[in-house]
Amino acid sequence: MGGVQRQGSNGGSAAIRFRAAGGVLLVAHLALVAWLTLRPLDVPWVSAANLRPFASIRADLALGPEAAARSIGKGLLLLAPLGVLLPMAGGRLAVSPLLSLLRTVAAGALLSLGIELLQTGVPGQVVDVDSLLLNTVGVTLAHLAVVPAARAGLRRRAETRRRAAVLRRKGEAAEEATQGRTPTIPRVGIAP
Repeated sequence: MGGVQRQGSNGGSAAIRFRAAGGVLLVAHLALVAWLTLRPLDVPWVSAANLRPFASIRADLALGPEAAARSIGKGLLLLAPLGVLLPMAGGRLAVSPLLSLLRTVAAGALLSLGIELLQTGVPGQVVDVDSLLLNTVGVTLAHLAVVPAARAGLRRRAETRRRAAVLRRKGEAAEEATQGRTPTIPRVGIAP
């Protein structure tokens, strides 16, 4: 879903609309994430910050499958849309899949780290390194599940349109050859 590169006069406006839609959705998602993660919570007590990887995941698993699925799923899904929205807002169609994945995962991890660092100053919010890990895995899974297939489909569609335009131009040229050139009247200069 990485977007559409400018494809001449036909694809230019589609690429701009696609990028704009990706940008608007990205801003809306980030606003929602900020509201969910950075608002102060009025709670009677707060657990200590978790700086040991997998400690809170193990604690969630100890609570049972339903509680673990809810907690781990929340961590995976929070930033997962970024795996699709970042490439969409970037608008690149022809890009290395590995480079796209690395760029998207790095951006998702940095955003998650930024959220965790900002949470240190928010009452009721606790820093958890496992949230960073789960958010990054969510971005990675969303990107792998959607972006390569979407880009391939968009490339096929762009190629089909390009071939149709070439065939249309060849047909117009063949029609002109069979009918001959349109007669033109030479310009007559204006006398002084």
